[in-house]
Amino acid sequence: MGSLVIPSLRYHDAPAAIDWLCDALGFQRHLVVPDDKGGIAHAQLVLGDGMIMLGSVRDDEYSKIMVAMPSPDSPVTQSIYLIVDDVDGHYRRALEKGAVIVSKPTDQPYGGRLYSCRDLEGHFWNIGSYNPWRAEH
Repeated sequence: MGSLVIPSLRYHDAPAAIDWLCDALGFQRHLVVPDDKGGIAHAQLVLGDGMIMLGSVRDDEYSKIMVAMPSPDSPVTQSIYLIVDDVDGHYRRALEKGAVIVSKPTDQPYGGRLYSCRDLEGHFWNIGSYNPWRAEH
């Protein structure tokens, strides 16, 4: 097996984030490990062949390097790209579930269709139909 890339996120309210990511963006729970404070010690959510990991904000060594979004409208330093078949349907679902839409679905010059949104705590998501592994270059 080759290398895999799995983004990792921290949330102030990780249980609510998990519910929202599943309801709005279509993830499914793969593994969810609660902590002893009502939060999440570790979670793995899957979408197709992809996965993200997440957990609750806590006071540990990792949190000195990796922090959650300070507010839902804070600038971001990275985004996650999800590949979906039905961009417009996905957009409607995310909008209905409270996603903050950054850009509506549009055709892209490199192929495919794309929209962008922020989740409940401000993480930035690009959702598109362009699959770079299948695109002809």
